[in-house]
Amino acid sequence: MAQTQLYKYDEPLEEDELVFLQNKLGKESAQFYKIIRILLVFCFACPFLIAWFRAINGVEDPFSYKYYFGGVLFLAIFSGSIVYVAYYYTLRRIRLDIKKGTKTIERVHITRKQYMPHNNSYYLYLDSPVKLSIEVSTDDYHQIGEGDELNIEYTTCSRFYLGYF
Repeated sequence: MAQTQLYKYDEPLEEDELVFLQNKLGKESAQFYKIIRILLVFCFACPFLIAWFRAINGVEDPFSYKYYFGGVLFLAIFSGSIVYVAYYYTLRRIRLDIKKGTKTIERVHITRKQYMPHNNSYYLYLDSPVKLSIEVSTDDYHQIGEGDELNIEYTTCSRFYLGYF
């Protein structure tokens, strides 16, 4: 059984690729901050609603500062940890790609070819650990065969697919 050797290297990002990443960062940041604002409202409104339910049920001192701020603190820590994990795996990686300004070129082998008649598209399946399949043009689909080598490029940290050659 022949083993394939992984071959990849880094190159500087082209100007249009860098602009793509900056636009992506802008859009993702706007969505990220919108979610943070929603979570902040939730952190303060949810304990207040719970206090109203406690008042309806006749609990003594339903609007206690202790319960309210305890609930706010719990929800803020919980949602803050989720926000941090989301930031760590998305926005931070895009920022690193922009800062480094590099993309990764990886040589891969085609393991399978497939035509999708329902949307009239052509796919090549790869042996890459980063990208499992790519959509290609009709001409490339017919020119490239199974077992052939192909180079794919993607951003180094966030691993956004940029193209093939």
